[in-house]
Amino acid sequence: MTVLKQDKKNFVSTRNACKVCSPLGASVAFKGIRKCVPLIHGSQGCSTYIRRYLISHYKEPVDIASSNFSADTPIYGGYQNFERALDNITSQFNPDAIAICTTCLSETIGEDISMFISEYKEARKDKKIPELIEASTPSYQGTHMDGFHEAVTSIVKYMGSKGPTIDQVNILPGFVSPADIRYLKEIFDDFGIQTLMLPDYSDTLDNPNWHEYIHLPNGGTPIEELKTCGQSKATFEFGEILNKGKIYGAVKNTKLNPTAGEYMENNFDVPLIRQPLPFGVTLTDRLFNSISGFSGKAMPEKHKMERGRLIDLYADGHKYVFGKKAILYGEEDFVLSMAYFLKEIGMIPSLVATGGSSTELSHRITSLFEGEEVQVHENVDFEKIKELTHGIVPDIIIGNSKGYYIAREMQIPIVRVGFPIHDRIGGQNIKHVGYRGASEMFTTIVNTLLTYRQDNSPVGYKYM
Repeated sequence: MTVLKQDKKNFVSTRNACKVCSPLGASVAFKGIRKCVPLIHGSQGCSTYIRRYLISHYKEPVDIASSNFSADTPIYGGYQNFERALDNITSQFNPDAIAICTTCLSETIGEDISMFISEYKEARKDKKIPELIEASTPSYQGTHMDGFHEAVTSIVKYMGSKGPTIDQVNILPGFVSPADIRYLKEIFDDFGIQTLMLPDYSDTLDNPNWHEYIHLPNGGTPIEELKTCGQSKATFEFGEILNKGKIYGAVKNTKLNPTAGEYMENNFDVPLIRQPLPFGVTLTDRLFNSISGFSGKAMPEKHKMERGRLIDLYADGHKYVFGKKAILYGEEDFVLSMAYFLKEIGMIPSLVATGGSSTELSHRITSLFEGEEVQVHENVDFEKIKELTHGIVPDIIIGNSKGYYIAREMQIPIVRVGFPIHDRIGGQNIKHVGYRGASEMFTTIVNTLLTYRQDNSPVGYKYM
């Protein structure tokens, strides 16, 4: 008897993932709606993990509700849990909206959330209930970035409608810091443009000090404003890869779910202006050119001065960064825009890594650094990243705090940017976008390299 041998790739479990779960990303997006409570339809452990993870980065209290699946829920279904959770949230928080995020378990057992919402509304048709929004976010189908974009698209699907055009533009900032969102609002405001930020967690996840605990922090885009998103003059959507990492989108010959910007363009005839996250001079120039083209107004003098100071800063620090090699990792759109920034300051990312799996990042980075030795790896964890560093002699690591142990083992410095930052304070206040963001990142990178060189010098010099 002839036995046919099949080549099988050995299974290797994920070890210290370079990504986070989908409902976590969706929860961040839903925190950008005023008086909204995210509800995780699944086990209590899921919501506890998300709360703890977000609190550690944003250093703020974050309420994430749970439908609290028990052992018999997979057998009998989760509607009773769903109903009880909505009733409890409504009575305790009195929210304007409840946003339901599914989990691996609720999706696996086939929970029909749209039907649940319809039944819940029908049973309470004589009562005032919050707006209910649903996002499909099982973690076996994408990363926290996919969950984030799924939530944003769900918001415009549930809230938006076509109508007479009003004098505003939609801003879809992507998964950036609260400080980035505030800065983007300032830029558009300086052009005299009324904006609808979606989502806007610049206050809800970055609060002033409280004397008493506030269940629903101030901030977020109000429901009544979200309902006008389909009437805006245009949509500025930041990011190029966006939701392309979801399993059904990454499979060849399958159709991707639309992004929020695409959905509004296709269904509400709102023109879409899309570009990468505006990191560095090149991509920020593209943003300002887009805004100027849309508004018919020149760049305000304030921003011209900021750009000029940034160019001067580049000149001051160029000799300290030119030719330096970096390990760069994080979310795909974040990494892509950071790579643009590194190229313009003369640095080379020898290794670029992400936990996403869109297949888009590799060819974009390779094209950007044509002729340079740049490795690009998708769908990897931090242990794999550590293995890939063998044979590379980088000068610095650039990414979130989860890669610190690699920097420690390699005895090279790390610059913490992006999400999550768990071992330092101020992650919510790091600016990445625009000329100010580039100035902050460039200063941090240069000073980190200078500190490392100074600390490892046999001579205790005190002058650059």
